[in-house]
Amino acid sequence: MRKPSGAAALLRRLLAAILRPLFRIEIHGDAREFDNPRTLVVANHESFLDGLLLGVFLPVEATFVVHTQIAENPFFAMLLRFVPHVAVDATSALAMKAIVKQLESGTPVVIFPEGRITVTGSLMKVYDGAAFAAARTGATVVPVRIDGAGRSYFGRLAGVYPLKLFPKITMTIRPKREIVVPEGGAAKERRRRAGELMRHILLDMLVATRPQRTLYAAFLDAKATFGADYKLVEDVRLTEESYGTLLRMALALVRLVAPLTREDEIVGVMTPNAAPTLGLILALSAAKRVPALLNYTAGAEGLRAACTAGRITNVVASRSFLEKAKLAHLPAEITGVTFHYLEDLRPRLGLADKLWILWHQRFPASAAVPQRPEDPAVVLFTSGSEGKPKGVVHSHASILSNVAQVRAVADFSPLDKFMMALPLFHSFGLTCGVMLPLVSGCKVFLYPSPLHYRVIPELVYDRNCTVLFGTSTFLGNYGKFAHPYDFGRLRYVVAGAEKLSEDVRRLWIEKFGIRILEGYGVTECAPVVAVNVPMACRIGSVGQLVPGMAHELEAVPGIAHGGVLHVKGPNLMKGYVLFDRPGEIQPPASIGEGWYSTGDIVEIDADGFVHIRGRLKRFAKIAGEMVSLETVERIAAGAAPGATHAVSTRPDAAKGEALVLFTTAADLRRPQLLAAARELGLPELAVPRAIEHVKTIPLLGSGKTDYVALKRLAEATTAAAETTE
Repeated sequence: MRKPSGAAALLRRLLAAILRPLFRIEIHGDAREFDNPRTLVVANHESFLDGLLLGVFLPVEATFVVHTQIAENPFFAMLLRFVPHVAVDATSALAMKAIVKQLESGTPVVIFPEGRITVTGSLMKVYDGAAFAAARTGATVVPVRIDGAGRSYFGRLAGVYPLKLFPKITMTIRPKREIVVPEGGAAKERRRRAGELMRHILLDMLVATRPQRTLYAAFLDAKATFGADYKLVEDVRLTEESYGTLLRMALALVRLVAPLTREDEIVGVMTPNAAPTLGLILALSAAKRVPALLNYTAGAEGLRAACTAGRITNVVASRSFLEKAKLAHLPAEITGVTFHYLEDLRPRLGLADKLWILWHQRFPASAAVPQRPEDPAVVLFTSGSEGKPKGVVHSHASILSNVAQVRAVADFSPLDKFMMALPLFHSFGLTCGVMLPLVSGCKVFLYPSPLHYRVIPELVYDRNCTVLFGTSTFLGNYGKFAHPYDFGRLRYVVAGAEKLSEDVRRLWIEKFGIRILEGYGVTECAPVVAVNVPMACRIGSVGQLVPGMAHELEAVPGIAHGGVLHVKGPNLMKGYVLFDRPGEIQPPASIGEGWYSTGDIVEIDADGFVHIRGRLKRFAKIAGEMVSLETVERIAAGAAPGATHAVSTRPDAAKGEALVLFTTAADLRRPQLLAAARELGLPELAVPRAIEHVKTIPLLGSGKTDYVALKRLAEATTAAAETTE
């Protein structure tokens, strides 16, 4: 390890003595990561301070790679006289020759692979030259995260984030990595692959260095960053709530709900998408209660099963919401559970409560019961597609890890406004639609139902929304009823929870000029596992795995391509609470401790894009052959593009199982399906003989197809329902 000496060392000590107290600089990590003489130090680029920070606080004497424009600036040219450096143009094909020479000589090199200071607060485009130099020389790559410098006046985030003269800056040295590119192939392709590996190293760094905190603490940090008066949440009342008013709501609800419950208790929540619901979640989090967001569309039986699994004896609900949603009968049908209505709780606030709230508005951290990021934070229930609902227990860390993973790959900023119509009992809605904007300073409009297909496009237009999440079904209906100008300001439209229909994708491109970004998630992963983003998108895939996720594919007999996806990462749940083992958290351990089987058959291509081939439990064994039910649905979509289709199975004495197609296309018959199968190059075995014509396909409250209901309908069909050729 080369260390600075003489005048350079003295100058560094002097600058460190000035910078450290001004910016409250903290350095984390192990200096031994720089032991290899051939070391390439890579860092994210937040501000003009970054080079100075690395030069002063890194424990090695290194050569800095500087853009030619910076080197020609008189002010920086003066500073660079005291620092070994190489001036390069990132767009030049010869730019990396000097870097390769430095690395081969055993001189550590510092470079910013983005080549420019971020203007979004997220990672910018990563140039591949530095990665190729590391691969060519065998140099170890040491990532260094700089956090906080971008919020100074030396960054380029004015108008995006609030700036401070001397913000707190943290530098984190991550474990060294290597970039290995397989031999062979064109040099251009090998260089591109090296650049992709570098991008993933930086993305992993951003996720691994995220702050470890609770949901309530993350909210308070965002409030400190953006200010108590910063307005971010709006709902159907068309009243914008600020961080300050949300805090006041949360503190009031702490006083009202805490006496009715106990610490670590799982408390049911049945309230709509509205600002008070967000306040309630924060209140329960602060009081060390665990909110269980109940699926109020599941019916009394489903809710009873959920309450049993989670040992839920107290539910906080909104009477007016239940009445408007025609669900007022549910509380009487769920025995053993006490319902506490917000409308009844509000009048109970007394003078002592109000004084307590006033005090803790000034010192909000003191209102929280001590807890760890690894403690349970929220319970979400699966839809019950495999039996009774399972309670998925997430920690503060797993929810916020998924937020960090999404923020690492997508450039959401406080300039964005989210339209959030997905229910909060859906992990997609909770994490991406609410928690992400809450801790990022993005604005969000909360709407109580995703089913208002005419209203939501109008609100997207009227409230100037830039981000929309939805299922393929919901997005298809929004697109059908929207005016071409309604979605003119949308930057991100992300589809999840079900496969994106090709018809829906085409509709949005042709009518709005918008590319829908398809993602993939499971409740157990909080939920995002993979997602397409503008910087890495492949049509037909669900994107690349989010940073920090490990994966394994398990081969399945009878399925030639792909395997069952097992995942492990910081966003994985703590475990399940089950109906037959109430209140006991069962941690995941599919192929080892901390691994979870998604149950989905996937293929992952050479560039890391995930292609979903079907759900293991959505394969039928017909005459000894495995047939994907999603393939059958693709055939139906090809035969009747404008309709909606879903496939289930029923027992068959001759072939083991028989396919049953449910379709809204009244004139669809088997000959059309056979023709579509031939055109798609799919076998006749995947063409159903049983076709059931329905007006609508049953859906769950999350927007997914209700395959449990379809299975019952399919098993009720008889041979008489089969069509003839």
